[in-house]
Amino acid sequence: MTHRSDFVLIRGLWREARHWGKFTENLEQQFPDVAISTPDIPGNGRLHHATSPNTIAGMTEALRLQVPKDRPLRLIALSMGGMIAIDWMTRYPDEVEAAVLINTSARPLSPFYHRLRWTIYPHILKIIFRSALQKEADILSLTSNHHPHDGKLLESWQQWQQQNPVSTISARNQFLAAVKFTITAKPQQPVLIVASQADRLVDYRCSLKMAQTWRTGYVQHESAGHDLPLDEPEWLADVVRQWFDN
Repeated sequence: MTHRSDFVLIRGLWREARHWGKFTENLEQQFPDVAISTPDIPGNGRLHHATSPNTIAGMTEALRLQVPKDRPLRLIALSMGGMIAIDWMTRYPDEVEAAVLINTSARPLSPFYHRLRWTIYPHILKIIFRSALQKEADILSLTSNHHPHDGKLLESWQQWQQQNPVSTISARNQFLAAVKFTITAKPQQPVLIVASQADRLVDYRCSLKMAQTWRTGYVQHESAGHDLPLDEPEWLADVVRQWFDN
């Protein structure tokens, strides 16, 4: 897979393009001649004024409209973004060459208490209805193991949330879409599954089960949190490079 294909980076719940942080730069360094798109899910980021679809399929359709499809796409997708990538690959196989799925999950491969650790449920429900500033602090503490108390990072996140606020209905729709998502077919394209063993939001066994079921590539990081691109951007970009070079 050494010919040129465009990358599309897909984020998860309530996140926007800027949340990819340094990972985008690291990926550009590894693939200097490749275009990288970072579309936003409606309701998030540049599209915060829109209401999020309440299905993963609806989000897929919205993202497809935002990226050029004159060349096959390589998807790099985190969490709920991984669900969108799976849906995209299975429903529009000619558009996607390959995908890297990070800390994602789906029915029926994993039980609900692995897809979202049961101890986290009260925190998630509180986050949906909290103030924007408190919401960002909660999300950072839940998703990052390496930057949970990074004041400068949190300030940036809070600023982005004030600039592009995610409405309560969009937050709810995204959460429900992720919870309901069910895999109906195995993607036929090459897939690499990457997991954080120390993920406190989604049990890493969801990723492991997916890799075992699909008999596909699997790489695991020992200490990073759910937001692996935030915690280990250089490591992740290197993993992506090595996989596509093989």
